[in-house]
Amino acid sequence: MCRFVFALNCLLALLYPVTASAWGYQGHKVVGSIADKLLKPNAKEQVRQILGPNLDLRRVAPWADCVRSVVRHDNGTYEYVANPEHLDYEVPCTPFKSDAERAAMVDYVSRNWTTCTYQPDPNRPPQGCLNLFHFENIAIQRDRYEQGYRGTNERDLVAAIGAAIAVLADKPPSPLFSFKDKREALFLLAHFIGDLHQPLHVGTVYLDDDGKLVDPDKANPYDPKTETAGANAIQDQNLNLHHEWDDIPTDIGEASTRELLAAARKVPASQGPMESWPAAWATESLLVARDAFAGLSFKFNPPEPPDTRRQWFVSFDDHTAYLWQADLIKRKQLARGGARLAEILNTIWP
Repeated sequence: MCRFVFALNCLLALLYPVTASAWGYQGHKVVGSIADKLLKPNAKEQVRQILGPNLDLRRVAPWADCVRSVVRHDNGTYEYVANPEHLDYEVPCTPFKSDAERAAMVDYVSRNWTTCTYQPDPNRPPQGCLNLFHFENIAIQRDRYEQGYRGTNERDLVAAIGAAIAVLADKPPSPLFSFKDKREALFLLAHFIGDLHQPLHVGTVYLDDDGKLVDPDKANPYDPKTETAGANAIQDQNLNLHHEWDDIPTDIGEASTRELLAAARKVPASQGPMESWPAAWATESLLVARDAFAGLSFKFNPPEPPDTRRQWFVSFDDHTAYLWQADLIKRKQLARGGARLAEILNTIWP
């Protein structure tokens, strides 16, 4: 029955488009909720001391997307501005609506806005350097995460997770990030671990004007026009493919389920030092992304005017089978994300 419900909701999503962040806030809450239930006593107490009695990982996991409402004005000042056309964006951000919490968001954004040479998409609202913290854009032709591949950078998702771990573990913080205290680092870690397990936040395709895969690491010269930005530039009717993967099965809700928690408990322990785990998990998500692009073909849609964002349309060898496979992948990745978030915190505070 739940499979039928998922397929039906996917069909409705095609007819009634929505905007979503990485996993959507529901997915981030689910990852945080799983981790809340897997924390050992000392880690649970440390988290409580950092977050206070009214917050937990489930509630704070969407925070790093809430800060996207902070805008930088032309005079160099920053301000939290709710989008009047999308007040639904504020739903997961209600725990942070006080003046003090809004000021903390503005402070975080202002410290991390201009710390890189990142060039934002001129066709989208600027989001500053902190937008880099949420993703990789590694071609699915690669078989592992490795700094230096196209789509990685020194402030990417893996690096941001490492910086948050360092702050929480009382180790020297990376000078490339400004995470001012353990509270802010925990907010970010809870979110970024969720991002890392959404496969299209790690692996992507690069496409030419014939809709064929190109290899950005072997192209000479590299053509930035082939980038699909984690499939944000690939359209499936009214939704882009990235946003379709952000949406979680609706029967899950906004918290861990018995099935997801059971799956999380079966996730194998990570090997090697904790500092190596984010790269290993990124490699895993990159390989999962290959499945997310399997059975798809693409057609280039010439932009009008020519200098606007490029776009491709997607078609499916078997759409129904693709939806079933996506459902299974999403559930597995949510469970893995929750398990890994708890694993990090249980390791820092055994």
